[in-house]
Amino acid sequence: MTVSPRASVPVDARCGCGGNHFLHDHWEFLESMPSHPADWMSDLVKMGVYKSEALALATRLTEVDMREALLLKNISGGNPAREQFCRDLIREAGGLDQAMAAAFGVNAIEFFSNTIRTGDFSRREFLKRVAVAGALVAMASCTQEASQSGDTETTADAAAPVNLEKTDLKIGFIPITCATPIVMSEPLGFYTKHGLNVSVVKMPNWAAVRDSAIAGELDAYHMLSPMPIAMTMGLGSTAFPVKLASIENINGQAITVALKHKDTVQGPADFRGFKIGVPFPFSMHNLLLRYYLATGGLDPDTDVQIFPVPPPDSVAKMTAGEIDAMLMPDPFNQRAVYEKVGFIHLLTKELWDGHPCCAFAAGQSWIDTNPNTFRAVNKAIIDAAGYANDPANRVEIANALIERKYLNQPLPVVEAVLTGNFEDGLGNTQNVPDRIGFDPYPWKSFAKWISSQLVRWELMPTDKANYEQIAQDIFLTDLSAELQTELGQTPPSDPERMETLKFDSFDPADPAAYVAAQVKQFGK
Repeated sequence: MTVSPRASVPVDARCGCGGNHFLHDHWEFLESMPSHPADWMSDLVKMGVYKSEALALATRLTEVDMREALLLKNISGGNPAREQFCRDLIREAGGLDQAMAAAFGVNAIEFFSNTIRTGDFSRREFLKRVAVAGALVAMASCTQEASQSGDTETTADAAAPVNLEKTDLKIGFIPITCATPIVMSEPLGFYTKHGLNVSVVKMPNWAAVRDSAIAGELDAYHMLSPMPIAMTMGLGSTAFPVKLASIENINGQAITVALKHKDTVQGPADFRGFKIGVPFPFSMHNLLLRYYLATGGLDPDTDVQIFPVPPPDSVAKMTAGEIDAMLMPDPFNQRAVYEKVGFIHLLTKELWDGHPCCAFAAGQSWIDTNPNTFRAVNKAIIDAAGYANDPANRVEIANALIERKYLNQPLPVVEAVLTGNFEDGLGNTQNVPDRIGFDPYPWKSFAKWISSQLVRWELMPTDKANYEQIAQDIFLTDLSAELQTELGQTPPSDPERMETLKFDSFDPADPAAYVAAQVKQFGK
């Protein structure tokens, strides 16, 4: 079923179970029904809204203890549009109590007697309420049948989360476009769709995210994809087991250089002596920057100064002359262009098309305590990633993200990043539709490449570099694939792949040999 999470009604004409039961939007459907409820019920049966057996059930039941919340939850499957449809049906009947009691309860006898005494009006009212209640019962029944049928798309859309340990969650995020699936899921209704009430909490920097995770201050986190590895291994902090549940974005970063250097920077060798900002030592930004600089014969530890800069501070620091360049997440590369402070030297997709950047992650202890909730929130975010990966949805998402409590950025800046139509700061208009992507699948080859570069740049001791174990223990690839399948997405069948970068290829079967070849060709 195709439902825009913000919409109050389905955008096509399908029943809550995914079947083609309704031929119009529901208000048109109701308006088009015959004026006499007896004819209405007959037409409903003919249209397949519910079977004649459901009508028989509706007329013979004498006691039903379904209350509104339970009924709506069972029928809607957590889908806001379907729930609204059910509410409209109930309102048409004069309320849930009236519909259910009149159709199923002791008032049925009273209503039938009224039919004999007062004639057509009471009979019509009774039949209308039976029809509505019967339709609700049928919708619940067909939802259950769909869940049992094995149809992946229908099951994914209808299945309601069960036995959630908690539903009120707080998830920390950094205000960057990499966080799109995590952030957009609040205003666009993906968390609600999966039975959750989530507040996303803006964090000042990645060190704060790490420290907050260790302190247990929030439920789950937007993290840089190397962070779960670093935190689990105790690199740069106390060891704290963290799982990378799904990838938030691929690509979506850039090397941006201050405009004062526009005539001198052509390649990696031209960065010698620069002060360069990255968001965090354990980031793809730091690793990709080092990878790039080394190909130009530079030692990233001696020939340039690389230091952490919180992304929201990066444009101000470039304006003040405190940094000459940066490899930052967007939208801050585009914001530097927008403010006429810098130019985009290259997009990181030019270094490695399809590289991971940020991730959704949670601490192992929290996952152990809340396994069903963890599954539900991960599923909601993967669902949102699928929605965000469709270019047709990018403008809508940009409008949701620019709010003050989220990214707090000008709409043209966020749209430029998400659509790939952007100015590069050198007078050129670029069209790169895959400037950023939202593929949630956490390839285990990602984990191995990250680990190899942590070893290469002496951020992780060689004796801790059990590449296979790190990939198996920290990246939840199998779970992501399972949830993607439930949602009707098509995840890869393999857990890892050969990765093709600008200057070499990475074989996940032998990360140590890859590091040795890099050092031999480019030095450290």
